[in-house]
This record gives sequence, structure tokens and C-alpha cells, in this order.
Amino acid sequence: MTESTNHPLSGLWQPTQLQKLYYGSGSVKGHLAQSLPTPNSKAFIITGNSLATKTQLVKDVESLLGSKHAGTFSKIGEHAPVAQLDEATKIVEGDSSVDTVVSIGGGSPIDSAKAISYRLHEQTGKWLYHIAIPTTLSASECTMMAGYTESNGVKTGVRGKELVPHVVIYDSKFALETPQRLWTSTGMRALDHAIELLYHPTATEAPARWLTLQSAASLFENLPKYKADPRDEDTITKLQLAAFASLGFLGTNIKGGLGLSHALGYALGSPYGIPHGITSCLTLGHVVKLKAEDPAAAEQVARLLPFLGESRSRDDRKDAVNVGERILKLVKDLGLDQDLRNYKVGQDQIPVITKRATGQEEGNLYNAVETLVKGLF
Repeated sequence: MTESTNHPLSGLWQPTQLQKLYYGSGSVKGHLAQSLPTPNSKAFIITGNSLATKTQLVKDVESLLGSKHAGTFSKIGEHAPVAQLDEATKIVEGDSSVDTVVSIGGGSPIDSAKAISYRLHEQTGKWLYHIAIPTTLSASECTMMAGYTESNGVKTGVRGKELVPHVVIYDSKFALETPQRLWTSTGMRALDHAIELLYHPTATEAPARWLTLQSAASLFENLPKYKADPRDEDTITKLQLAAFASLGFLGTNIKGGLGLSHALGYALGSPYGIPHGITSCLTLGHVVKLKAEDPAAAEQVARLLPFLGESRSRDDRKDAVNVGERILKLVKDLGLDQDLRNYKVGQDQIPVITKRATGQEEGNLYNAVETLVKGLF
């Protein structure tokens, strides 16, 4: 199969099964009902406890679905623990009328809805139709992967092109209920997606890399604007579209994981209870500076500088390091975590984290990543 490389003029982009992307204030109210796949569809809602109990959002969606609402599961926790996933799967499995799952929330509910569909397919041979209503910028709605946490605390997952949601509805009114720190930290997660896709060796030049450049530029511009005025729905919508552009054009031809920052995020996230938005704050800037030593990656990262209002030099390594520094400054300006001081991670975990992220116990990559992890303490 043809695949893309860092040389942009040869490649293949295969779109996902996404059918509709609605965006704008009030778009859930305007488009949810017509997004159901058939007139007889029954939809089961997957969401988290905070959204279900502390906001009106889930009740609003239940009301909009009316007789099409088959039930709601609201126990999905951070990093999608497998016990909750098992419980939700059994409930959906027990109702043969359900053909649609509606996920409301961030990465955990969206990933859980995907994983439930995957498990049901294993049992019945059928996939659920998936409508995602994201309330963060983590962009799980864009991928064919579903991550969840095993009982030992380690993140695992499943993948398949059938796991990409069929409909995504970005509604700024729903995002108004998201805590500001969660919103901005998941914005850094979106930036992590954009930059790691930009230098991924099998990403396509068009549309993937072109759109990651636009995504990163918009995130750099609009995250500080959101911090200054978190009630501006136009800014929120711009950030939602930037999150989509960061990963929505990944395509089904990508091979392997996104990159080192994501690998570190998984090594730091669920095992130590650190949100993935925060892991991106901790890792991305440092990883980009590390990737500056790789000429192919540096060449791609350097392309971002003009999108951030700076001129490129003739030195890709220098420009890539500059991008890394700009990322670290953005984290600081947003008031997000720059190190591990607020989390219960002992320095004895440095080799564990490094091995988990690299899959190695020694060598140049291990040594470089170990130095990076030490710097987070």
C-alpha cells in the first residue's frame, strides 16, 4: 500500500467514516435529532458524572432525543477505567433496540463509546452508530483508537476504522460548562496532536500536514484569548475547529502511534492519575526540542514558525528548538503545569516511565528520554 513520507509529493490519504461535522452555538439543538441514522433509531448516552449531575447538558440531550433515548450511563471516569466500561457494555448489550451511541464529554466518554461499539461488534458482528458531542479539545472524536485503563492502572486500547464517530457536533454552548483549566489543558493536547502529526513519517502532506499547521497557529492565537475571556463563544468555536484540524485529517493510512510526546503522555497519565491535557503540557515542548536533533522531524517542525509570526532561519534544528521554546512559554502563559510537583510521582519512577514510553531499557533514545523525564521533577 502506498503511504506518505516526509517527502511530500508522493502519498495516499484515506478518509475516515465521518459523515457530518456540525459546529457553532446551538448546533446540538439544531442537528442532533436529524443525525440519527434511521427514523426508528434508539440512542444510548455515554457520559461522565460531572456533566450528568453538575450541568443541564445531559438532561437537555435526553430531552432532545425524546422517545429515541434508550438510556444513559454516566459513571465514566478519567482515563476510562475498564470496570466502568464492562458495566456500560453489559447494559447496552442487554437492549437490542440500541443502534446508536451518543457520547458527551471529553476523551474518556468518547473513547468508552468507541470501546463499547468494538466489544459489541465482537459479540454480534454489528457496530454502533456513534454521534460525538465533545466538551473538551482532546480530539478523541477524530481517531480510530479507543483508549481505556486496565485494572493495574496501565492504559491500553483497541483500534479499527469503524471506531471513528459518524457525526461530530461541536457546540460552544456545551463547552461553556467545561472548567477553564480543563479546556486550556486539552487545548495543549490538541497542539500535541497537531505537532506530532506534522512530523509523523506516514502523515500525508495534504490535507493532514497543511491542516496541522493551521491548527497549531489557531491554538497559539486563541488559547490566550480564551484565557482572557472564557465566555466568548466565537473563540470557543475557533478552538473546537482547531482541535478537529489537529487530528481530523489523520486518515486511516497512518501507521503506528503519533509520537514520543504521546508515548510519554500514556506513561505518565493513567498510572499516576495525571490528565492527558496536563501530560501534553509537561512533555510536548521538551519533546519538540529533542526531535530537533532528528533532521526529518526538524524540517517539519520548522515549517510552523511563520504560522506563529516568526521568520525561518536557514537552520531547521534552530527553528525547531524555537518552536519547542514557544510551546513551553504558551504553557506558562496559560498558567498550566510545567513540572510534576503537583502530582504524586516519585523519582524512583523515572526508569519505569522511561521504559514504558520508549519500550527500551538502554540506548540513545532511552538516555535522551530519561534526561527529559528527570527534568520534569
